[in-house]
Amino acid sequence: MSHYKPDPNKSVNLTIDGIPVTVPEGTTILEAARKVNVQIPTLCDHPDLKRRAVCRLCVVECDGRGKLLAACANDVWEGVSVVTNNARIVGIRKTIIELMLANHPQDCLGCVKNTKCELQSLAERFGIRATPFRRGPLRQDREIADGTLVRDMGKCVKCGRCVETCQEIHTVRAINTSYRSVNFEISTPYAQALGNGPCVFCGQCAVVCPVGAIYAHDQTAEVWAELYKSRQFVAVQLAPSTAPDICAEFNLPPEAITVGKLITALKLMGFGTVYDTGFFAAQRAKEEADELRNRRLPMISCCSQGCEKFIKWFYPDLVDHLYTGKSHQQIFAAMAKEKNSGTTVGVSKIIHVSISPCLAEKHEIKQSEKDGAQNIDFALTAGELTRMIRMAGIEPENLPESAFDSFSAAPVERTGEPNTLTVNGLANARTVMESIRKGECDAALVKIMSCNVCRTDDSSEINRE
Repeated sequence: MSHYKPDPNKSVNLTIDGIPVTVPEGTTILEAARKVNVQIPTLCDHPDLKRRAVCRLCVVECDGRGKLLAACANDVWEGVSVVTNNARIVGIRKTIIELMLANHPQDCLGCVKNTKCELQSLAERFGIRATPFRRGPLRQDREIADGTLVRDMGKCVKCGRCVETCQEIHTVRAINTSYRSVNFEISTPYAQALGNGPCVFCGQCAVVCPVGAIYAHDQTAEVWAELYKSRQFVAVQLAPSTAPDICAEFNLPPEAITVGKLITALKLMGFGTVYDTGFFAAQRAKEEADELRNRRLPMISCCSQGCEKFIKWFYPDLVDHLYTGKSHQQIFAAMAKEKNSGTTVGVSKIIHVSISPCLAEKHEIKQSEKDGAQNIDFALTAGELTRMIRMAGIEPENLPESAFDSFSAAPVERTGEPNTLTVNGLANARTVMESIRKGECDAALVKIMSCNVCRTDDSSEINRE
């Protein structure tokens, strides 16, 4: 195995399908091809993950050799001539896709990833309408984990993206691989239910999954049912960070759909009041500051119930450092119920809905039900809200702006800030947790942001305020 480290300051000249290109040393064939707009198909490659070369769809010929190389896992070298498209290569790629389809459900119309599935796109690209191979038995183990994540392993293409995301990026290791050869599969430790393991329900595995093997549990039908009922009032809190994700779902440029337009869309769909999640987050920050005066330091504030589960699972000896007050969801449920109970005439029930990009909010509802704590009724992601808007026939980019509803309570005034350490990502949280164990952390408050959804804008991974 070579230990040579590429020099990024050194240039390499090569040709890809006859097109000359110059790239820094250490660039993969796949990256070099993209630089000259040659799109080599791939299924396992992802920009945030390591090289794996699992799917073999990206194989190419180099210098006319018979051996094919995986473009995603091999660096370019000086003078190499790469061929990405000929009869032999296309035939191999079509055979790989046909083999995948032979072990994949044919229910695209009912799949949550329909029109967004990478396998479906590849089949369309190569003109594959049917597979010549005998279809094998499909896995039937479909699981709805804690009402949050759906795992449909019959659709899994075994690319390994979710495994690496869970193990290497988030260091949770709730998903792994089992067996070898034709029996190889993506599974959980000891084949247990996802919710019974260390999964923190960050949802990043669903983000990187190329097919519909793992995705957020859809609650749109239940929310529509509540909106259609008479004598029922539905209050919603909306995270402003949802707006960019909605733009992406509609394939629109950023800021084409603003928060104000989303508020208008929600009112048109029948939601009674729309509140800003930031208001309740500020209320929680005030409660944290009040609790901090009488707590064992440093106090640990988690962005979600899933993040709290991470502490309880991996660092049970530090549980007494956790913030014990209400989450912003619980604060919203309490305040909205108190306000709307006295102002909505003829209403027999008030439903509380949270909308944000954070999948872990669904897990918090389920955990609150187990603990008997008050919480909201439903949590929707940006994808679910997009489906509701489309079903209502609304074009949000063309709507007028509306403002958030507000409470009569005075805005929270921020007093002197405690010595705060903000940690982005659970891998970095492990470093801080070890320092707390050793008594080396001098911060009064440690805030943990488990994934990119709620991480700070600061470019560093550990930010001291």
